[in-house]
Amino acid sequence: MPIPSPFHERTAALCTSMRWKDWAGYYAVCSFDTSHEREYYALRHAAGLIDVSPLFKYSVSGPDAGEFLAQVMVKDVRRLEVGQVTYLCWCDDAGKVMDDGTVTRLAQDRFRVTAAEPSRAWLERYARGYRVTIHDESAEIGALSLQGPMARAVLADCCDADLDRLGFFRGTSADLDGTGVWISRTGYTGDLGYEVWVEAARATRVWDALVAAGKAHALEPAGLDAMDVTRIEAGFIMNGVDYFSANHCMIDAQKSSPFELGLGWTVDLDREPFNGQAALRAEKERGSRRRLVGLVIDWDALEALYAEHGLPPEVCSQAWRSGVPVYAAGGRQVGKATSGAWSPLLKENLALADVEASCASLGTRLDFEVTVEYERRRVPALVTRRPFFNPERKRR
Repeated sequence: MPIPSPFHERTAALCTSMRWKDWAGYYAVCSFDTSHEREYYALRHAAGLIDVSPLFKYSVSGPDAGEFLAQVMVKDVRRLEVGQVTYLCWCDDAGKVMDDGTVTRLAQDRFRVTAAEPSRAWLERYARGYRVTIHDESAEIGALSLQGPMARAVLADCCDADLDRLGFFRGTSADLDGTGVWISRTGYTGDLGYEVWVEAARATRVWDALVAAGKAHALEPAGLDAMDVTRIEAGFIMNGVDYFSANHCMIDAQKSSPFELGLGWTVDLDREPFNGQAALRAEKERGSRRRLVGLVIDWDALEALYAEHGLPPEVCSQAWRSGVPVYAAGGRQVGKATSGAWSPLLKENLALADVEASCASLGTRLDFEVTVEYERRRVPALVTRRPFFNPERKRR
C-alpha cells in the first residue's frame, strides 16, 4: 500500500478527482481535477507545482565520493563544481543502462544522486575500497518541481536566492519563508523550472509559501498526467516506458545502451575505467543497432482514416505509453513507438520511437500503426529533432 509523501496533507485536500497512482511506493496525484488540461496549460503559460518527492535520493559523501561516482557513472562527475548538477545514466558491465537521473555536487566531498529506481544496493556493490558513505535520504527530503514561464517570479516572491545568477543546471541554498532549502534549476518539463529540496518535517511550510506566492502568477498544483505530456514535448525518456533497466530485462534485446537512447553525450569514454566502458567503446566504434528518435505523426493522414468511417479524428488528451509498431516505407517493421502525446501547444501528434539505426536520420519517413474502428492501418510519421519544444527561457 502506498504511503504519503511529505506534501500529502496539502495535495490530498486539493485532489478533487481522487485520481492517484503508486509512484515508488508513494501516493502521487495523476491530476487534481478530472482533467489534467488546466494543469498542463499552467505549466506552459504560467507555473505548475508538482510533488516529485518519490524520486529516490542518495547522499554519497566522503574523501573518495567523486572517485567512486566517476567509476559507477558514465560521466566523470569529478569535474562538477560545487553547486553544479548534471544529468547522466549508469550502466552494467555490458554497457546497458541501469537507470538515468541526476548528480548534484553539494560540497567538495558530498553528492546527491537521484534515481527512478532503488539504487542503494547497486551503489553499495561497487563501494568496496572507497572511503565513501552511501545514505538513502529518500524519505528524509521532500522535493517540489516548480515549472513554467512564471516559475522564477514565483520563487523570487518567497525566497532570498539570487535567481538571476542561478544558471541552468546549477543549485544554491536559500531561505524560503524562514525555511532552509536547496534550489536547483532543473526539471522534467523542458521549460524554465526549478526543483526545491527541503527536509520532510518542513515540507508543508514550503508548499504553503510557494502556493501563496504563486497566486499572483496563476500557479496551479499539477499532477503526473500534465507532466507526462510536457516531458514528451521535451523529448525526455522515462525508465520503464521508453527503455527498461537492464536488471529487469529477460533477454538482451530488451536492454538499451546510452548511445541507443540518445544519451551518448553523457558518456565520457576517454578516462580511467568505469562500469561498461569497454562495451561502450566497442559499440561506438562499430555503431549502434538502434536509435531512439522523435516522430511527428501526419495529422492529415490520420484525419483521412477516420473520415473513411464518417468519424472525426480522435486522439487521447493524455500521454500514452503502449508500444506501437513502426514500419519502413516498404512495410517492414523497424521498431516501435514507446510513448507519445498530442501537444496542445505545438498542435502536433508526437511520439518517441525505438527504431533501427538505418531509419533514424532526420527527415526519414516512417509509417506509424493506427487502429480505427478495429482496423489496423498506417499513417506517415517523420523523424524529427528532439526536443520538440525547446524555449529559450529554459536556459536564460
